[in-house]
Amino acid sequence: MMPQEVPTTSVDQVPVDAVLLDVREDDEWAAGHAPQAIHIPLGELAERIGEVPQDSGEVYVVCRMGGRSARATMYLNQSGWDAVNVAGGMQVWHQQGLPLVAAEGVVPEVI
Repeated sequence: MMPQEVPTTSVDQVPVDAVLLDVREDDEWAAGHAPQAIHIPLGELAERIGEVPQDSGEVYVVCRMGGRSARATMYLNQSGWDAVNVAGGMQVWHQQGLPLVAAEGVVPEVI
C-alpha cells in the first residue's frame, strides 16, 4: 500500500508532445526507448532533478512496468513538479506499437 495516491495514466493517454522521463537503467534505455524521452535512471534522479523540465506542464514518467516510475513520480511531485506515472511502462508502450528507437544498428526492444 502506497502512502499517497500516485497520479497515473495509461500509455495511450500520453500526449504526443509530452515531456516523457524514462527512469530505467542504461542498458534498458540502450535496448529501446521512446524517441522523445529524457533519460535519467531512477538512482540518479535526485542529483539530476534539474534536468527535468518544470515549465512545460506535466512530466510523464515511464520505466519497464510502472514500479520505478511510480517512485519517481512521487519524488517529483513532492519536489514541486507535476508528474504522472505511465501505467504498464515501456512494455505496454511497445505492445501498443508506439515508436521505439535504439542505438544505430540495434533492433529496438524492451528488456
